Amino acid sequence: MAIAYLQEFTIQGGDTSTKNYDAVAAALDLKEAPDGLLIHTAGFDHDAGVFRILDVWETREHGERFIAEKLTPIVERMGQEAAERADDTFTPPSRETWYELHDSMTG
Repeated sequence: MAIAYLQEFTIQGGDTSTKNYDAVAAALDLKEAPDGLLIHTAGFDHDAGVFRILDVWETREHGERFIAEKLTPIVERMGQEAAERADDTFTPPSRETWYELHDSMTG
């Protein structure tokens, strides 16, 4: 069964821009879905006060490989650049978890 990967980023000071997400997405420069990715979603949950990213992968190994090989190097570089600018808006997720899906459906 597929596995979900969830990240939540607390909305800081009412900032609902997507500049950090958009910068990471641009740096990834994906022309097609990574191997094993079934769905990717990203958006604001204003009731919970978070920007939420939810990915569904064929296997955890697919997701972990993408994160380790593609995503983490970009996020680490951008985080370092933000720190050098004293920009505290590039923050790690306030919540991050994997969970096995009992069921999923696509249309």
